[in-house]
Amino acid sequence: MITRHQKTAVTALAGLSLLGVVTGCSTEAASTDSASTPVATPTSSTEAGTDSTESTPAAAGSSVYADGEYSAEGEYTSPGGEEHVSVSLTLADDVITAVTVTPESTNPNGKKYQGEFADGIAAVVVGKSIDDISVSKVAGSSLTSGGFNDAVDQIKADAAV
Repeated sequence: MITRHQKTAVTALAGLSLLGVVTGCSTEAASTDSASTPVATPTSSTEAGTDSTESTPAAAGSSVYADGEYSAEGEYTSPGGEEHVSVSLTLADDVITAVTVTPESTNPNGKKYQGEFADGIAAVVVGKSIDDISVSKVAGSSLTSGGFNDAVDQIKADAAV
């Protein structure tokens, strides 16, 4: 026979379990909902990594990087092994005006996270100085940012005036 105390304990445990599931889903959805689609077409080939915080436009005539479109492939390590991500971005007066991240993972989990990262990165870096960005997590993907930053570092080296 089930006592009143046992019913209360079972109900409380079920409620906590449901709360954990709902909280886990809402965090993922909130990260993905804030994502936007990237907008750029690669032309030249480069690789680099940068930061994504706040952009400070370069003073007129003092650009550190040549304007243009640049591409690079960044690398990072995930639990599934070595991963690669392709990054293309457009620079104008040291400011990122467009970015496209192309997922290259062959791992199903890696594809998922790289896709979410690609969908959300433009909202984080477009309009910011390439020297002012430092990406750590985008749309729930934290490891892909390592590959993105690696590619941006390569692009900075190639675009340096």
